This record gives sequence, C-alpha cells and structure tokens, in this order.
Amino acid sequence: MKHIKALCFINLIILIFPLSALDINNSFYGSVTDYILAVNGIDSNQGLTTLPILSIPMGGRSEGLATAFAAVADDASYLEWNPAGSSMLANTELSFYHNNWIADSKIEGLVYTQRFGNLGIGAGGKWLYLPFTEYNDFGDRASKGFYSEAVGILNASYNFFSGYYFTGLSLGINVKTAVRLVPDYSNDKGTLISGSGAGQSTIAPMIDLGALSRFNFLKFYYSRERNSSVALVVKNLGFPAQGDPLPTEAVLGIAYKPIRPIQWSFDYTVPINLSDPALSEQPYWATGFSAQITDFLGMRTGLLFKSGNIRITMGSAVLVDTILVDINYTLDLLTQLQPLNRVSVGAKFNFGDQGRGERAKKVEALYLTGLEAYAKGETDVAMQNWEAALKLDPHYDPAKEGLKALIGAEALSKRILEIQRIE
Repeated sequence: MKHIKALCFINLIILIFPLSALDINNSFYGSVTDYILAVNGIDSNQGLTTLPILSIPMGGRSEGLATAFAAVADDASYLEWNPAGSSMLANTELSFYHNNWIADSKIEGLVYTQRFGNLGIGAGGKWLYLPFTEYNDFGDRASKGFYSEAVGILNASYNFFSGYYFTGLSLGINVKTAVRLVPDYSNDKGTLISGSGAGQSTIAPMIDLGALSRFNFLKFYYSRERNSSVALVVKNLGFPAQGDPLPTEAVLGIAYKPIRPIQWSFDYTVPINLSDPALSEQPYWATGFSAQITDFLGMRTGLLFKSGNIRITMGSAVLVDTILVDINYTLDLLTQLQPLNRVSVGAKFNFGDQGRGERAKKVEALYLTGLEAYAKGETDVAMQNWEAALKLDPHYDPAKEGLKALIGAEALSKRILEIQRIE
C-alpha cells in the first residue's frame, strides 16, 4: 500500500508540475472562449437535458483520452463509452474510481468485468454527490443534505465471427438505471417543506447499444494484436425524466496504432434530443493520444472540443504487479487551474485472462509442430497436431487450412489411384 501511495504522489507531481508552469489567466480564458464562439457560435440548446452524471466520466484511461474511447474500449472504462468492449477484453478486471469534479462535487465509481470466450459481461455504477445547504433570510440553516445522482449498469456483449484473421464484430448492450435525489427545501417563509425534494427527484431506465471491430491497417510492427478499430455507439436511449430528455448521443469512433507504443483515437458525437430533435445540441468531437513509455508506465492526453467549452486532459498510469494506478487532470473553461480540482484517481486490479494467453501459446506451438511434420512428409503427425490445436481453439484458421490441404491431398491421391486401377 505504501508503494501505491508513493506512485500516486509521483503521478500527481508529473501531471501538476507542467501545468503549474502555464500562465493561464483571465485573458487566456477569454481569448479561447472568443475563438470557440467565433468558430462554432453559441449553442442555444445546451443544458436542455437532465442527469449530468451520464456525461461526466468516472476517471481512468478513458478520461485521460478526453473520452475518445469508443473504439479503444480496452479496459473497464468501456462500460461508460462502448458496451461492446467486454467481449474483446484481455483480462478480468475490477476497478475503483474517485473523481474530484467541479467545486465540491465528487464522483465515485466501481466496475467489474469478465470474459468467457466470445461472451463478455460487466457490472458497475457511479455516484455523483454535492453538499447542499439552504439558509433562510435570517441566516439560519433551513435545510442540509446532499444533492446526488447515481447510475447502475449491467453489461453483456458477444463477439460474432471471431477467428484468426478477423477478430470479429462485437455487439453489446448496457441496461442502466439512473436516480436523482434532491433534499427537502423550505418555502418563502423559511419553513421546511416535507417531501419537496422528492418532487424533483426521479428515476430513469435506459439502454446503450454498441458495436466494435478491430483489424490491421498500415501496421508498421509485428504483433498478433490488431492496430486499428472502429466503433458505433448509441448512448442513453430512454424516455424523458420528469419531462426533461436524457442526454442521448450517437458516437462514431476510430482508433489507430501506427507503432506499438503510440495510439491515437477520435470520437465524433451527435447529441439527439428525443423529445424534440430540433432542440438537439451541436455535434462535437474528442481526440486522444497515449504512449506506453515502459512496461509499467503509460502517459496520455486528450482534447474534447464542444461548443462553448474545450476540455484538456492529461493522465498517467503506473503498473505495480497486477494493480494499475491511474491519475488524470482535466482543465476546461468552466474552472481555473487548481492542483486538486478536476483530479481523478483510479485503481484497476487485474485478475488474469483465465488461461487464454497460455492456451494461445499451446495452439501456436501445436500448429508449428504440425507444419514441421508436414514439411517432412509426416502427414499423420501433422494432422494429429492440427486437430489438437483446433480442440483448444476451434477458431484457429491456419490449422483449419492445414487440415483442409491434407484432406484435399489425400482425396487427390485416392483419385489418382482409382484412375490407375481403371487403366
């Protein structure tokens, strides 16, 4: 635990030190705001949706990439950004998140995810809370408590058509329920109204739908992993909550890794007001870059460009044995640069891949042994090895191709013998 605390502190210093050197003042904020308004104009439809917890990230790698994560979706953060990610995860993961958001608001998060072959499942939730205190005209405290929002998520996805050459098409769904709890408040005379908060509280069920596929494109390094991916996601599909529409969005995402340590991702988001499409917000985009500096240290940064607001995020992660400690810092035009504001901390526990890695090595070894036997003319030995490989992994296409070639060669030999007998 001491090592983890030390690494968290080091990560925080890495992030805050370069930020503290920036001269970001009111003129800077004003000039950037003027530029954004000049490019995009004012979006008069902002703020018409409810339950902001659905749009605020818990933390983790996805926040470090400024939420450009729909096509990346390679850790437990997928639960917020693409429900199709669970069936392509390498490991079973348990993640905890804490995010210091704006002012006194905080977010706590928890995600567990596991994969069974081509089936992925996950469950998690997050809780946004903000202290609430009301004073009457005499300065006396009339009410206190917490304004809070929470969302619980159940996830399932399946990877269709997966094989050696094609990683498949993963389709996923999140079933979510969001809750808003408002404390009681007083009337004009300062008298607390019992049940007044309940009148503004709400519960809203909804779903997310996602698709994800990975492939090789302009790949300049050797690895079994695919270096490119595309994703399509529709989030927060549901009925209005107390007359206010949910922040429904359609997202198109791409990710590309030209060389092993560097990855770039991009998400284009189209908000959809299901109550009145004419009142939908303007589309916006996010982009992120990540670099794996060493086996145990990763860095990332991202930019979210939304009308009236840009958000810059920097993050780093340190791996200690099977625990990944993740810290992000987010800066936007809504807040000033503060060392402990908009900092998120995450801890991800890796419970292994359930033997998938070792099984893949055995499959490849059996295939190579069979290939060597085939080259020596030992077709029976080759067939035995390739059949054993397919028992471990029925989707290993090279072994299928080898068996098909052997069966074709045997059929051809039999046909030649039959013709010779006839003659």
